[in-house]
Amino acid sequence: MICCVGVGPGDLGFLTRKGQKLIEEADVVAGFTAVVDLVRSLVKPDAHVITMGYKDQVDRLREVADLHRAGSSCVVVFMGDPHFSGFQFLERVEQACQHQVEAIPGISSAQILASRCRVCFDETTFITFHRRGDITPFQKHLVHVLEDSRNAIVIPRPWDFMPAAVATYLTENGISPDHPTEVWEHLTQSEAAWRGRLGECASDFSDMSIMLIRGLDGGEAIGREGETAKGRDGDVAKGRLGESAIGGNPSPGGTK
Repeated sequence: MICCVGVGPGDLGFLTRKGQKLIEEADVVAGFTAVVDLVRSLVKPDAHVITMGYKDQVDRLREVADLHRAGSSCVVVFMGDPHFSGFQFLERVEQACQHQVEAIPGISSAQILASRCRVCFDETTFITFHRRGDITPFQKHLVHVLEDSRNAIVIPRPWDFMPAAVATYLTENGISPDHPTEVWEHLTQSEAAWRGRLGECASDFSDMSIMLIRGLDGGEAIGREGETAKGRDGDVAKGRLGESAIGGNPSPGGTK
């Protein structure tokens, strides 16, 4: 048996019961190091743990596939939900195993963000840039989404298309710099957020970041507490929210 399990956005309180049971009972638990570290407390003492990074993931997944074929029960853990932003990794698991595997859904950071920011998914488009290869079609799609006055929840690409680059691309391609924008980091963990306008988004953020760009529809954007993001002077509140400072190491698991 081999399963791909979404472990949620970081806080194990959001891990599903089925996912937890599979991890606890697995003979082999594998995944990117940062994701495996989140669930180590659930792994049984005699389980074989296989961690990996971007460069060695294909070789490590071959090890998992060999153990699977030898009869071990194997779990490959994913940040968030495998199908929100981990589908390329899921494909590599299946390539290593030479067959389809079962994917156990998890709660994505996109769902947490929608809840935190009080946005409705039927008025919002989710786009992930956490992928290899050419992202130009997805960049153009994001422009069209905002032109259609929809909200956009965006997972940046850690190595070359982070929030500041997203904002620059959009404004250079005709999107108004006035879109209310939020960037959240380490959701459900040591949360912090930046809130401002798209044209002001120029800070550096961690790999564990996710963006909300609100549509411009002539009305005021709804803020975290259900009130408009505009203050009495008409300005959007700026700066990081929350008390914890965000630093840490880049995570190959990323935000999902």
